[in-house]
Amino acid sequence: MRRLIAAAALAASFVMPSLALGQDFPNRLVRIIVNSQTGGTADQTSRLLADELSRRWSQPVVVEDVAGAGGNIGAAQALRAEPDGYTLLVSHPGPLTINGLLFKSMSYDPTKVAPVSILITFPNALVVSKSLGINTLAELIAYAKANPGKITYGSQGIGTTTHLAGSLLSETLGAGMVHVPYRGSPAAILDLTAGRLDMMFDNLGTATPQHKAGATRILAVADDKRSPILPDVPTMADAGLPGFRSVTWFGLMAPERTPKPIIDKIQKDVAAIFVDPPFLARLKALSVDPVAMTPEASAKFIAEETVLWSKVVRDAKISPAE
Repeated sequence: MRRLIAAAALAASFVMPSLALGQDFPNRLVRIIVNSQTGGTADQTSRLLADELSRRWSQPVVVEDVAGAGGNIGAAQALRAEPDGYTLLVSHPGPLTINGLLFKSMSYDPTKVAPVSILITFPNALVVSKSLGINTLAELIAYAKANPGKITYGSQGIGTTTHLAGSLLSETLGAGMVHVPYRGSPAAILDLTAGRLDMMFDNLGTATPQHKAGATRILAVADDKRSPILPDVPTMADAGLPGFRSVTWFGLMAPERTPKPIIDKIQKDVAAIFVDPPFLARLKALSVDPVAMTPEASAKFIAEETVLWSKVVRDAKISPAE
């Protein structure tokens, strides 16, 4: 009995400090590193979330955009930080799912991550430059097949879903399209609008304003259903490519070995924010679907996405040298 009491006391000595970690967190500034360009959907979502967390925690929460190398630079900076919850990462799928297949060497291990929550999902849209003179997906397909190797397509960077979607389309059509990677959407959209780039897949929220202004043209939405914000724009399946789907997401991550009470507290507070009507209204303006998954559901989701996009990399024969 004495041994059982002693063992229970020893276990409690580990549990109590661990619980206290979650209760006391945070007591100073928290950084959220976003591995995408300033002004994009990830940046805007992160800043909205940071403002709400700052109010909830009564501590400053700052967003730092660290783009480059398909998101690897920001991911490495965040995931190699002290695992104490004070440095977090908001990432697109690439650095967490398939960059290990696309880069010959990486300065971090994408499996060494503690998922906090998948925050949002949203479809990608196929956008073309108006200078291309193409109005439908059928016209683009015909043009691509008649002009192999001529069409250029941009992306938010190597390993992003916009890159993989473009590669998949090129492979599906046998068109030999030329990939032009950018550091995020803004620069790619600028070249697309100016006619220096022919087409790209971009997230619907970023692509819609230019489409509505007449600066670019969205040919199709790469989702299973039409978007309520652009109900007249067909899905890829409606437009002639059944089964073609490209939906991206952003997730909140922490370094591996971050104490679970801290992970759980952050996720619980994020989930509470994601049911707040004014906050949801601001997200809706970005044309995204809020999900705020649990850490366990997020880990399962990332594993499934890794299988999916790894298959696209293999089927499209994307090499690490690219």
